[in-house]
Amino acid sequence: MDVADTGIRGVTHGARARAERPAFADVAAAELDGVYRYLVHMLRDPHLAEDVTSATFERAMRDWRRYDPAKGRPGVWLIEIARRQALDHLRSEGRRRRREERFAATEPRTAPEPRVAGIPDDMRVAMTALSETERELVALRIVLGVDTAETARITGITPTAVSTTLHRALAKLRTRLQDTADV
Repeated sequence: MDVADTGIRGVTHGARARAERPAFADVAAAELDGVYRYLVHMLRDPHLAEDVTSATFERAMRDWRRYDPAKGRPGVWLIEIARRQALDHLRSEGRRRRREERFAATEPRTAPEPRVAGIPDDMRVAMTALSETERELVALRIVLGVDTAETARITGITPTAVSTTLHRALAKLRTRLQDTADV
């Protein structure tokens, strides 16, 4: 084996590795609905979720060259970006709101729960009993089917905490749904 032969093998191996990476357009088309549903659950505002979804895919397109298929599925990578975008928006919104509250004497208004296709009204109402973390875990694990390890990576909590918190959240939902069924 000579040096030229080794160089050719390196080039073909690199081309083969690049071929394994899916096209961004294909990934975006396949994952758009899941990212949007996750953001609706996290932000509880469909219009804001649309904006953050757009920002997510804009960021993902710019950073696509950094995506490493060996580190995980592209959908999980997109959810991580979506989560960062949503948290950045919430932090920014919190700062803006505090500034406005210093100058305004009005009470904060609560927005109605968003209507998401496929989620019955009783489930939507029951979800209001959950904390933001619990709603996020339900969205990731139950709605999107992301596994526990990937959910832990996305949210920054341990897999054990994911399982425990999800179990408690589902118990709360079950209780709320049984209470409304008994009425």
